[in-house]
Formats: sequence, C-alpha cells, structure tokens
Amino acid sequence: MTDFTMSKDAEGVATITWDVPEKSMNVLSFEGLQTLNDLVDDALADEAVKGIIITSGKADFAAGMDLNVLATLKEAGAEAVFDGIMKMHGVLRKIERAGMDAKTNKGGKPVAAVLPGTALGIGLEIPLACHRVFAAENPKAKIGLPEIMVGIFPGAGGTTRVARKMGAMAASPFLLEGKLSDPVKAKAAGLIDEVSADPMADARAWVLSAGDADILKPWDAKGYKMPGGAPYHPAGFMTFVGASAMVNGKTKGVYPAAKALLSAVYEGAMVDFDTALKIEARWFTSVIMNPSSSAMIRSLFINKSALEKGAVRPANVDDQRVKKVGVLGAGMMGEGIALVSAQAGIEVVLLDRDQAAADKGKAYVADYTAKGVSRKKITQDKADAMLARITATTDYTDLAGCDLIVEAVFEDPKIKAEVTAKVEAVIGEDCIFATNTSTLPISELAKASKRPEQYIGIHFFSPVEKMMLVEIIKGKETGDRAVAKALDFVRQIRKTPIVVNDARFFYANRCIIPYINEGIRMVKEGVSPALIENAAKMVGMPLGPLQLVDETSIDLGAKIARATRAAMGDAYPDGAVDEVIFWMEEQGRLGRKSKAGFYDYDDKGKRQGLSEVVKAQYPESDDQPDLIDVQHRLLFVQSLEAVRALEDGVLMDIREGDVGAILGWGFAPWSGGPLSWFDMLGAEYAAERCDQLVEAYGDRFACPDLLREMAAKSQSFYGRFAPEKSAA
Repeated sequence: MTDFTMSKDAEGVATITWDVPEKSMNVLSFEGLQTLNDLVDDALADEAVKGIIITSGKADFAAGMDLNVLATLKEAGAEAVFDGIMKMHGVLRKIERAGMDAKTNKGGKPVAAVLPGTALGIGLEIPLACHRVFAAENPKAKIGLPEIMVGIFPGAGGTTRVARKMGAMAASPFLLEGKLSDPVKAKAAGLIDEVSADPMADARAWVLSAGDADILKPWDAKGYKMPGGAPYHPAGFMTFVGASAMVNGKTKGVYPAAKALLSAVYEGAMVDFDTALKIEARWFTSVIMNPSSSAMIRSLFINKSALEKGAVRPANVDDQRVKKVGVLGAGMMGEGIALVSAQAGIEVVLLDRDQAAADKGKAYVADYTAKGVSRKKITQDKADAMLARITATTDYTDLAGCDLIVEAVFEDPKIKAEVTAKVEAVIGEDCIFATNTSTLPISELAKASKRPEQYIGIHFFSPVEKMMLVEIIKGKETGDRAVAKALDFVRQIRKTPIVVNDARFFYANRCIIPYINEGIRMVKEGVSPALIENAAKMVGMPLGPLQLVDETSIDLGAKIARATRAAMGDAYPDGAVDEVIFWMEEQGRLGRKSKAGFYDYDDKGKRQGLSEVVKAQYPESDDQPDLIDVQHRLLFVQSLEAVRALEDGVLMDIREGDVGAILGWGFAPWSGGPLSWFDMLGAEYAAERCDQLVEAYGDRFACPDLLREMAAKSQSFYGRFAPEKSAA
C-alpha cells in the first residue's frame, strides 16, 4: 500500500487519497511526494479527467512533514536540503498550475483540497497550492502552520503563499506565531475557502463547474499586487519595518527561524512567484543547517512526543488510567489539579480541612469554565459536566474508591505525614498516593506510608492549567505500577511528563534555583540589574532571574535558603545570596505579591521598573562585566546542574533533561535545552569555559567529571546518551 492512491469516476473527477499506512495521522515522506507527483501527472494527462480532489483517508488530513526526512537531508548537506525542498516546490507548483498554458493561463484542470479534520504544516501547504480548499464542519480540527514553534518555518511554499494571499500583516499570526484555528476561524481569516457539512460533495460540484478564472491564483495573474503593499510601497514599507521590530523584540535575535521567515517574505515580495519560492527554499535550507533548528526539532517535537507517548513508561505494567482522583488541599495547586483532572473526564474529590476552603477550590473551576463559555471555548453543557465531576468535601471517607491520590497540602513533612495516615485509613489497597511537593525528598515522605512502593512524587508547576510539564519523582522504594499510574494520569490531563529519581530539589528546582541565585549574587557584586535582566532575555530566557524571584516570591526563596542551609551545613554555598534575600525579606519586599521586590509595582501589581531602593542598597559598580560573561554565568550555572543530575542518576534519560528544562522553567528554547546547548558548544569548549568561570567566580562552575571525560573523548551528550545509542 502506498501513501497516495487515486480513483476516477465516470463524470471525470479524479480523487487522490492520502492515507499513510500504520500511522495515526498522515505525514509526508519523499517517497509519498513522488507518488503524489506521479498521480497528478496521470490525472493531468488523462483527457477523461476534468478535475482533481485531494483528500485524506483518515479522520484528519495531515500532521505535517516527516521530520526524519529533514534530518536525513541535513546529514547529506545544504545542497541536498535545497534540492529536496525545490523538488517539493516543483510538485506543489505543478498542482497549482494544473496544466494551464504558461502564456494564456488557460486550459488547466481545477484542483480542490478536502480537509476532513486537522491540517498542519505540509498538510496545509499542499491545500494552499490547490485552487479551492474545503474543510469539514469539525470544531475540533486545527488548521495552521506551527513550524515556527519547533525552530523552522513553512518551507514548502506556505510562507510565500500565505504572505501573498493575505498580506504580510494578516499573515504574521499564522507564520510568526504558529497560530492554529478551527475551520470557521480559518475561513474568516482567509486561510481556507469553504467550511461545509459535506465537503466532498461541495468540492466535487465546484470541480465540475470551475472555469479558467476560478483556478488562476492571484499571484499568477497580470497586475497582481500584494495585499497591504509590497516592501517598496509606502504602506508595505511600514508593515515590514513594524514586523522586523516585532520579531526582534520577541526573539531578541536568538531564534534563527523567525528572522529567516521574515527575510523570505520581504525578499520574495520583490520578485516573481517562482523566484520567491527559490528564496524561501534558500532561507529554509539556512535554518535547517543551523544547529538551533535541529536541537529545537529534536527536543520540542521528537523527544517531547516520545515522552508523551510513554517512552519511559515501565513496559511490564497494564493500563493505569485514572478513574477517580482525590486531591488533598484546595489551594492554588490543588484547585488547578482538580481543574485539569475534571477537564480530562476524571471524577475528582477535592478535600480540604474546612468546607469553605474546599468550596473555594471548586469555585475556581467554576470561574474558569464560565470564562471558557463566555469566550465560546467550551459549551455550557460541558462546563456543567466538568463541575459535576468535582465533589468538594472535608470528609476523608469520600476518598473511598479513588485509584489515585494527589496530596497538595503545605510543604511541611509533619502535615503531609498526618494526611497520609488519614487517607490510607480509607482508600483501597491498590490506590497510588502521590505528593505534589516541589522540594521535600520523596523517600523521606514515603516513610509515613504503609505502602512506600505505591508512594510517588507528582510535581506540578504553577499555574497548573497553563504549565505543560509535570515532574514525576521516584522514591527509593517506589514501584513500577506507581510510575505507570503517574505517567498515565499525566497523559490523561495532556501534560508532558519527565521521570526523575529522588534527590534534593529533584531536577527542575535543582537547576532553576542556581539561575535565580546567580542573578541575585550579581546584584550583590554591583552588576547592574538592568544588565542582568536584559542579558538573560537576550540569550533566550523568558524571564530574567530577578523578575523570576519576584514572581515566585522572595519569602519562599528565604524559606528554601534556610532549609537548605540547615541540611547542608558547612557545605552550603549561597551565603552571599542569602544576605540579599534576607534583607529583602526584612524590608517587606517580597515580590509581586507585596507590590515590592527587585522591581517596583503599581497598586494593581503591574511591574513598573527595577527598584531604586535595591540599587541604593547594592550600588552598581563603575566597571560592568561583558554581556557574554553575564550570559554564560546565567546559562552555565543551570546547565552544569543538568549535567550533575545526569551524572548522579537523578536524570535517567537525556531527553527528559532537555524537554523538562524548556517546558519547566523556559530554558532558552532556541538551544534545545541545557544538554543540547553543551553539544552545540562542544564538550571541549564547555570544559575549558568552566575552568575560566571557576577562576573568575568560584567553584560552583566546577566542570563535572562526566563533562571532563566527554571533552577528553570528544563526545557529545546525544552521541553518548541518545536512547538508541544506549539500546545498542
């Protein structure tokens, strides 16, 4: 069976059906592209064929390009990438021109695309080359070009066609932000042409009635002008100036795909369409050959998808999907966990020590669903059903029948031990108990349980409904069924899981706390806070360390510092940081929540700028460090902890190290994650740079033995630890 097949009917309609064997959604390979090309040739050459419909044999049209194809092309070099992309342009251009005369633009055969469901990436670029796009009335379908989200951009004509179809300004959300729309919104935006209850019938009727004028694309017609104006037009000039400012403002210049996309649109708008496609292919090749794109694709698409599909799930455990979950504590974390669980169709018991607190937690879900109804993101019936799944209570006996408990009470071992005992008195023997702690060792907390093999950590990030990562922590005695249960639960609520072994701060906090501390340490040294914050953002961090500690609260940082100092004793490394944190705490500058921290805030909590009070306490030095030095301090201090976590066995899979870093705390996504970043730098340079940083700033930058060994052997993390390498 091939990826594309064709049938012809008596009325002269040829239907090309895309259905990739053994795949849940269609993806395009070069073998499939060749088959499509041959079928189009056959249909265009057949005098009995009056028109063509391209559709899918699956519920969705397509998920995009097979990224393994791009990886193979990249290994062959830039010329192979460019030639492969130009071959794709050739096939899509053949569909677009459909046999029409080059001079008169007449005599072509109409080609319609029918989208039964989701159409993403190349799955939209093929329809864009057709003459009319019909989508089914399927509100769950997603239509768009999300390539920019994984470090590339639409390179099979999508960039050029959408820009010429809609104009640069209207196209920017779809191209530069990867915006996805349902069919109705996609039609309203001008991305597709029709939304139909019977798209095949409507497409068929259109194909049989379409004339020459119906199938000529605007950019092939004489006198075509780009909507909104070309770059040399006054209106177009301002559009591109604004777009350039927007792209650089958002990306700080560290995401090569965004700049390349804008360049392709700008340069392509000044030439004919076929030359514009060649320009697009050249910029796409440039991006594919950039190590950033490979790292982003690997982490944000391939590895993320593998983890979500159960790459690290114990293979010997049956399906552990959750039917009823008990959530202990209806505070900020508990209410969020209840929300995403009910959203996934799971029955929820939300328990707190008094009914008012439990009801408040359920009210949070009610407010959330009410907003969803008002914005037409959810129906009232679905909102009512979500709320009906949640029982707010103070009675522990209501937890009977739960197959998973998620405890989200105060970060106090005594309180956690008390609720563990109360819960285990009423739940069944097979019930898995999970704690949502962010710092307390799981193995110690599990001592309060009668069944430590069924005790596990499930660390959610705040706000639960928005943050995609969930960190699952195995205690020393945690069994495979508990791990499988946690992973299946995370999959149900549509989050991305990583599984790590128990250790102080686990993985995410182990890496993010040094980042925050390094920023605070620099304030103490007299480094300009503005330099610290901007250096972080210019290297791809979503928040500077000072803004981040303001958001998470300074008193929480002080609490963690005291607990860590007590646990580590003389080995505690952050005394200089504590001086600043404790002073801030004494001054009542606890961050955004107190409307005063490293930043000042107005009465509504809106950030106003870096605080002059802090600057007065810790004056800026006359001699400021180099930008790269500041950036390296901020990135190395996180990345070295990722290496140590791998070295210590906390991380068991390097994919989780990179995906967890990006989704958990926003580690420079352009890099693919801390381990991918070290691979970009090269182990030899990374080890050498560690030695320089140690000499200048201290032992916290000491090169881990693992990295030193890899440098000596000229190894990379993905060369040494990639799952397929390990299996071999």
